[in-house]
Amino acid sequence: MAENLYSVLWQDGAVRLLDQKALPQEERWIDCTDVAQVAQCIAAMHVRGAPAIGLAAAFGMALAAAQSNCRETSELLPLLEEAGRTLRATRPTAVNLAWAVERMQARARALQALSPEDAAAALLREAQAIFQENEAADRHLALLGQALLPPKATVLTHCNAGALATGGYGTALGIVRAAVDQGKEIHVLVDETRPFLQGARLTAWELQRWGIPHTLITDNMAGYWMQRGRVDAVIVGADRIAANGDVANKIGTYSLAVLAFAHRIPFYTAAPTSTLDLTLPDGSRIPIEERAPEEVAHFQGCCVAPAGTAAAHPAFDVTPNRYVTAIVTERGIAQAPYEESLRRLGEEK
Repeated sequence: MAENLYSVLWQDGAVRLLDQKALPQEERWIDCTDVAQVAQCIAAMHVRGAPAIGLAAAFGMALAAAQSNCRETSELLPLLEEAGRTLRATRPTAVNLAWAVERMQARARALQALSPEDAAAALLREAQAIFQENEAADRHLALLGQALLPPKATVLTHCNAGALATGGYGTALGIVRAAVDQGKEIHVLVDETRPFLQGARLTAWELQRWGIPHTLITDNMAGYWMQRGRVDAVIVGADRIAANGDVANKIGTYSLAVLAFAHRIPFYTAAPTSTLDLTLPDGSRIPIEERAPEEVAHFQGCCVAPAGTAAAHPAFDVTPNRYVTAIVTERGIAQAPYEESLRRLGEEK
């Protein structure tokens, strides 16, 4: 299989982000030299995907520490609290972002005996550890998940849960990659995923680079292919998973899950355990990000609706657990009853 694709890196004292809004036309990198730039890139979706924005947030916290110029390490904590608030305010649904910020803040609290310079260096090492753990989790998750696929299968996916959205390997697409590595014959149906077209622009780009056969379809074609027996499994990523197995993911996921259920097609969610939010009993408590209506009424700066047309843009929807066949994590595969299986996975170290 081809090399990994990284969308978040630390290089020369800056957070480097592959501009996912420029793909596939241009591979352009953005160098963020302060935490405000990192936050702006997350909010504007230059970097997106729940695990990837968690990585960006972790490096953003390390960047804030490196630039703090604190005389005493005790001064670092309030500065990181402010940086954390700035980052967490960008996108409320993806729990990986808050998870990464909290982990960095917890590490900072344990470093009070060090000098400010040594504390900043330790925080950078923590962010790099999160990066390495994320990639390892992707790979193990993918190896576990590929066992769910038959030797020959057509897999339908939504949005982008590949290398760009994660730590370089992918979750939903990672399972596809691992299956292909195992010699399985996999074809991917790629939902275009309106209004940002992450499927068309990003997932198809990744699959093309890896040489995995795929076909791009519009979002409203999914039922057509299911009805004709052309879909063997649906695999998607997740931005937050509640304790009962309800799954928040890119808008349109719920529709796919209902269609898959009606056609008796397995519906799998793939996500690292950092995406689990066991503090929420069910999906009704998951905050849903409402983005600007202009993102629906316009595309790449061009208006695609009559001027003055009202539009709405909830970025995510919640799929009830009854439609989810299994949830694949790096610690194992959870199945109903999810309250028990997810709790066990969440408790593992």
